[in-house]
Formats: sequence, structure tokens, C-alpha cells
Amino acid sequence: MIRSILSVGGWTLVSRVTGFFRDVVMAAVLGAGPVADAFVVAFRLPNHFRAIFGEGAFNVAFVPTYAGLDGSGDTQAARAFADRAFTLMLLVQVALLALALPLMPWIVRALAPGFADEPEQFALAVALTRITFPYLLFITLVTLLSGVLNARRRFAAAAAAPVLLNLSLLAAFALAFLFPNAAYAAAWGVAVSGVLQFGLVWADAHRAGLGPRLRRPTLRDAGMVRFFRMLGPAVIGSAGVQIAMFADTILASFLPTGAVSSLWYADRLYQLPFGVIGIAAGTVLLPEMSRRIAGGDVAGAHAAQNRAIGFSLALSAPFAVAFLLVPELTMTALFQRGAFDAEAAARAGAVLAAYGLALPAAVLIRSMVASFYARQDSRTPVMASLGAVAVNVALKVVLTGPFGVVGLALATAAGTWVNVLALFVLARRRGWTAPSRTLVVTAGGVLAACAVLAAGTLGGLPLLERLMPALPRFRELAILAALGIIGVVAYGATLLLALRLFGVRLRRV
Repeated sequence: MIRSILSVGGWTLVSRVTGFFRDVVMAAVLGAGPVADAFVVAFRLPNHFRAIFGEGAFNVAFVPTYAGLDGSGDTQAARAFADRAFTLMLLVQVALLALALPLMPWIVRALAPGFADEPEQFALAVALTRITFPYLLFITLVTLLSGVLNARRRFAAAAAAPVLLNLSLLAAFALAFLFPNAAYAAAWGVAVSGVLQFGLVWADAHRAGLGPRLRRPTLRDAGMVRFFRMLGPAVIGSAGVQIAMFADTILASFLPTGAVSSLWYADRLYQLPFGVIGIAAGTVLLPEMSRRIAGGDVAGAHAAQNRAIGFSLALSAPFAVAFLLVPELTMTALFQRGAFDAEAAARAGAVLAAYGLALPAAVLIRSMVASFYARQDSRTPVMASLGAVAVNVALKVVLTGPFGVVGLALATAAGTWVNVLALFVLARRRGWTAPSRTLVVTAGGVLAACAVLAAGTLGGLPLLERLMPALPRFRELAILAALGIIGVVAYGATLLLALRLFGVRLRRV
């Protein structure tokens, strides 16, 4: 399982690295002003719907059902179910696209009401969103095909697909001179990337003999019945999370210009460890636990979950320390160039620090919900998610006044912790999770290593600032790189020493 996590995580790392270069170019070209804000809204809208109906609800309902049918040996039933689900998703997305395009001005007004006071920015956001919205159709089909491939332990193509989004956007920025402005180029880059990603996973599914065919959906299919029973609660749960993200965009649109894009740039760094570690672990863990529980190996399922949680904690904790202690240096070193000035870096850095508080909980959520989805219980995660969303949205309203855009990120952190703690308590009461001694020791070792890392960062930063020569434009990047090297050595050595003292081998983590 760890090998599969590393495979998914490796491709996700490539995706996040190319995404980082994409965001660096975007920051330099678009900056953090009204044009950038309009593009961020246009990009976020199809992604909100994708998270609700694609990677969110559809995935958690589809994967356990398909894995259960396939794991029981009934490959024909699994194939028929995948065909019907593919046809259903295609019909739903075509209908949604036909409805959304003419209604786009009202949709954008609902998502970013603050833009209504700026007619040019509002018109640009509407035009860009009409270009990006078809991306939703292709990416939801990508999600289904990825679920089929993942259930058969073919993870590479699905994990590699997001790289094409970043490459497409980089190519679009290079060709921006052919468009009215760079935001239009970026929007077309998003739309084209959806086609490219679909082509990649379709080709891999076809090679494996798993490419779905069009087949009339019917409730006579036991798999479809089971799928719909999970889908409804999963949609509500996924929508709840997206409500909090909608609230971010809505409230940020009323803040001074640049707030929406500040959230965006900070979120891109926050998503790096979350995507590489948390999503990779959850992607592999869900079908693994589903298969083991379907086969009666509950202890094996819990052991797999403990390994995924320990692995996620160990890899994500250093990022949280860095986000909390050197956020402005991070944003300055990575993004401050071109249209992205020092003021934008400072504002985005403050948001990044708040996101750092959320990171440990965020990377664990995907591993914790597997306790429920693997048992085809989609209702309990919904209740936990909605409770967390209520806390999140209420705090956004309260904290935005005194803290501005940073208050939105602080509320996200609080809601994320409420969510993961609720999932753990509920799973523990039902005996659906069983933390082992190895996991407890790993968590303690991670805390000790974080303390050493924090001390090294706080002590090393002033020293590096005095010793580092005044390199034009690259001094902050050199300081950040030096801190990173020191931190990796200090953190890794402390963690390995702590695990060895308690007799835990790294392979068991």
C-alpha cells in the first residue's frame, strides 16, 4: 500500500511542482489585482462543482461500490455498473452545462456579489467562466475513469492527469499575446486541459480493457441502487464543504481588491502537501480498506489506515511548521516578481500562516473518512462535515471584520479540526478505527521532530539573514532554500531517532 501511496504521491508531487511554476508565472503575469481576481473566480466555479459532484460525492459513492463488486469476483456486474454510471454522469454534465452557460451572469453574481460594483471586472469574470465551465464535464468523467483504474490498483494515469492542467496553463500564458489579455488565455488553457486529461485516463482504461461503454442506467442494477443510496448523503456532505469555500469567495469579493487572489496564492501552497500527501493517502486507502472489509479482514483494514495516517503525519508536519513560522518569507521568495509586489506577498503570507494551522487536520480527513466510506456509510461523514461547515461559516462572518482575509483562513482551520476530530470520535465509538502503539509513537516522534525543526528555523533565520550576501532578486529564495535543507536534516534525524528509541521501524510506519 505504501508503494501505491508513493506512486500516487510522486505523480501528485510532479503535478504540484508544475502547478507551482504555473502559479509563479500567473502571479508575475496577472499579479493580485482585479484581472487575477476575475480569473480566480472563473477557475474556482467549475472546480467547486467538480468537488461536489466529481471527486467528492461521486467518487466516494462509486469507488466502494465498484471495488466491492469487483473484489467479490463478479467482474461482469462491476463492468455493467461502471458503464451505467459513466452514461449517467455524461447525461447529467451535458444538462448542467446547457443550463449554466446562459445563466452565467447570475451564477457569477451569486459567487462573487462584490464584483457587481465593478462592471468591467464582473463582465470579465462572466466571460472567463463561460470559457472554463466546460472543463467540469470532462473532469467529472476523468473522476469516474480514475475510480475504475484505482479500484484495479492502476494509479499512475489518474495521478498524472492534473499535470496536463498545469502544462496547458503554462502554454496558454506563453501564447497570451494571441488573446485579448492573459486571463482569457488562462481560461482557454483550463478548458483545453479538461479534454487532455480525459484523453489520458481514457487511453489507460482502454489499454486495461476497462473503458466504459454507453449503457442505459437502471435501478434494476443492484450496484446502481447501492450507489444512489450513498450518493445522496455524499452530495450533501461535499456540498457542505464547498459552501464554506463559496463563503470564502463571496466574503473576499467585498474586501479590498486582491483579497480573492491572496486566498488563491496561499491556498496553492497549502494544497501542495495536502494534495501530495493527504489526497494520495486517501486515494489509495479507500479501495484498500473497501477490499479488506469486504473480505472480512477488519484488522488488516485498520492496520492499513494506521499506516496511512502515520505516513501522512510524518510528511505533512514540516510544511505546517514552515507555514506558521516563515510565511511571508515563503511567499516573497516564491512569488514576489512582476505584477506580484511586496504588499501582495505580505497579505498572502498572513493567509498562509492561518492555513498552516489547518494543515495537519486537512491531510488526515481523507484517511479518517475511509473508515465510513469503506463500510458504505456516507451519512456519518455528512453529519460531521455539516457540523464543521456550520462552525466554519459562522467564524468566517465573525472573523472577517477584525482580521480581513486572514479571518477567512482562520475559520477554515477551525472547521477542519472540528471535522477531523468528529470523524475520529465517531469512528472510535463504533470500533471502526483502532490506533496502534506504532501510530501513537509515530505521532510523538513527529511532535518532537517539529519542536527541533521550529527551534532550528527560529535560530537559523537571523543567522542566515546576516550571512547571506545581497543577491539581487534571489536573496530570499536562497535563505528559504538554506532553511529547507537545514530543516529536512534536523526533522528527519530527530524523527528517525525517536522511532528507533521506541523500537519502531520506518517500514512499519
